[in-house]
Amino acid sequence: MARILFLLFSLLSAFMLPVSPAPAAERKAIVLHVNGAISPATAEYVTRGLRRARDRGVALVVLQMDTPGGLDTSMREIIRAILDSPVPVASFVAPSGARAASAGTYILYASHIAAMAPGTNLGAATPIAIGGGLFGDDERDGEETPGEPDKQEPRKPADAGEAKLINDAIAYIRGLAELRGRNIDWAERAVREAASLSSAAAAREQVIDFTAINLNDLLKQAHGRSVRIGQSDVRLDTAGLFIEDLPPDWRTQLLSVITNPNVALLLMMVGIYGLIFEFLSPGTVVPGTIGGISLLLGLYALAVLPVSYAGVALILLGAGLLVAEAHAPSFGVLGLGSAVALVLGAAILFDTDVPGLQVSWPVLSGIGFASLAFGLLVARLALLSSRHKILTGAEEMIGISGKVDSWEGAGGYVIAHGERWSAVSNEPLGPGEDVMVVGRQSLTLEVARKPT
Repeated sequence: MARILFLLFSLLSAFMLPVSPAPAAERKAIVLHVNGAISPATAEYVTRGLRRARDRGVALVVLQMDTPGGLDTSMREIIRAILDSPVPVASFVAPSGARAASAGTYILYASHIAAMAPGTNLGAATPIAIGGGLFGDDERDGEETPGEPDKQEPRKPADAGEAKLINDAIAYIRGLAELRGRNIDWAERAVREAASLSSAAAAREQVIDFTAINLNDLLKQAHGRSVRIGQSDVRLDTAGLFIEDLPPDWRTQLLSVITNPNVALLLMMVGIYGLIFEFLSPGTVVPGTIGGISLLLGLYALAVLPVSYAGVALILLGAGLLVAEAHAPSFGVLGLGSAVALVLGAAILFDTDVPGLQVSWPVLSGIGFASLAFGLLVARLALLSSRHKILTGAEEMIGISGKVDSWEGAGGYVIAHGERWSAVSNEPLGPGEDVMVVGRQSLTLEVARKPT
């Protein structure tokens, strides 16, 4: 279901792309902004921007970056788009204080032109899933002292799986370095040792092409440089280009919000609770409508984010226990189990320790509290309902008073609830006697003489 939603969203995005006339060369440089964690929303924004640049025939695309890293799948999607782009791409780490850590370093290496503003840094390209603790407890990645290569000993892989992950990342970044003629040895150190460099050191080490104060300075220094596009070398003509800023539109911003793990988790919970309320109280409409929409949006987020199947299973178990509490009250036991399962499932749901793509503890605490409160509420309502007098159904007749209408032997007719009922009794009765209903079998009442 989640994959179908992802395909539908992709098709909708494709149809919503603006239709451009035949490409006509424009003396422009389009600026795309990559800020924060690199996510599926970032990849969709960059690839769409590169397609627009290709259709318009612009002279240059500038990726202005400030990122701590991101998802491997999103990073590779962006790099594939850069390598396939007929328009030269210049990655620019800016403004001062920005960084291109982890996935940002790979994108910088893949770009035709790599530049950094003074006071920026790059590196720490070790796959973060190897060393990161739960919810990004290990915050060293991307935070080494700028300007000084990381001196720590490379961390030895714990097992064959980690070794394969590191070697794959090394081979990938070495291939990009060879393609663009950049420092191959340092690229390997960035992965194996999580090494980092400042902008000035990166220029000295031939990791980047140059440092630039701003976009105009970047265009000035890029002018006349030869870059490899496809199978041919192209000399850049960037002097005097008009700079057009292309910030993320509403669709990218919406996708970015939906694919935030905290928002995705909350959407899932709202969807589950809304549908449970709708099933418990059919016809209320609003909880079911809101819950259905929220659940579909949450499922879309699960389709594009790396998730743990164990986390999904625990969340489903928690929802099932909550439903069981409502239909077979255990006076809080199932509700407590539901809260524990939902919190544990949410904690391990997203299989990533990438900064900015983690579930926060306040959200987990809120989910646990809400689940526990809902379970206790259901248990309390069940307890109160068990003490109330039954007002509907066959059991509602038990205990009501009536009067014998006619009687012969062990059976006859009584008037109860203003209606004439067939009745039986274990004791002889006479017309006009007051009786009390003690049981019911289909349309026949079991009655006894009413105590005086």
